[in-house]
Amino acid sequence: MIKASGMSPRKQEDVATSVRHAFLNVAPSPALVAARVFALALALSAAVSNGVRAQKKGEVWQRAPAKTINVTKTSPAAAASSSKTITVSTQPGAAVWVDEVRRGVADAGGKLQLKVSPGRHVLRVRAAGFQERVLTILPTKRGAVEVRLTPTKDQAELLFQQAEDAREHGGGDEGRKRAVELYRQALRLRPRFPAAHVGLARVLLAMEDNDSALEQIAAARRDRPAYPEASAVEGRIMRALADQNAAVASYRRAIREGQGFQPEAYTGMGIVLEEKGDYEGAVAAFRKAISQLSDSEPALYQLTGAAYEKLERWKDAVSAYEKYLELSPEGAQASAIRSIIDQLRQQAAEQQTPPQ
Repeated sequence: MIKASGMSPRKQEDVATSVRHAFLNVAPSPALVAARVFALALALSAAVSNGVRAQKKGEVWQRAPAKTINVTKTSPAAAASSSKTITVSTQPGAAVWVDEVRRGVADAGGKLQLKVSPGRHVLRVRAAGFQERVLTILPTKRGAVEVRLTPTKDQAELLFQQAEDAREHGGGDEGRKRAVELYRQALRLRPRFPAAHVGLARVLLAMEDNDSALEQIAAARRDRPAYPEASAVEGRIMRALADQNAAVASYRRAIREGQGFQPEAYTGMGIVLEEKGDYEGAVAAFRKAISQLSDSEPALYQLTGAAYEKLERWKDAVSAYEKYLELSPEGAQASAIRSIIDQLRQQAAEQQTPPQ
């Protein structure tokens, strides 16, 4: 059985669809620069397009003055302690979303164990060849949640599923081109298909076709005006266009449309705030995303640790990186993170040693 907190390589890839795959194009922290030989930076930057940081040498970009954006702080430890566990039982290989955030894929036995915060949640399950199903998880629900799926012959739905699979499994330029064509085929059969427009926008963003990506976001909103995921993706597009203020506005809209719940938007907000020099605000946004994902996504702790480093809060940075290792002890970046922790501890010790 796959556990949300176990962070197997497949699980990391699944959650990354909403968080890491969307955002981890972050400037290296001081300790990360020293640990560059461990290839953490390469592993992270390979997950995303280069965005505003892919500027050519010598290019001048005038940043707006740093501005503090208030983000409600939530303790990840408190979120983790109050979370509950559910086990989704459905088709093997089915993808599972909770409150529009992809949380994993059912194992060969059709099981996926998840940590979720208290309260009501919306569960969405999709498997290739089956009709997608959405149901509500009541606040009192714990333990097993059975989701039976029925086969479908809806060609638009089947093409959409193939497009999503092509997008999520990469394949370089050819894979992205195939995903684009599959999305467009699905939209020809079902023009009013907001999820397909957003999926297509994500692929076009990865291909750096930002204008076309924005057109797809606008098309999605014509049929679904309040669409948190569309607004979060729009924020990413505006960041790629180096328009930080527009990116922040889109992320705020996503959070508002999600009634406060939109970890992808909080993650993007944190990255923009970090780029603007508001490291405290960035930490608060990352911690909010962590709490909304029920303390299950290690990549967010890497982001938080890097922001703490820029604040020279070495102990907090070490704690964040240690949490990363707790969630992903054998992850691709684990060796680099351990090296960073060793360096930070040395820096903290030197900082506390009185001069001779």
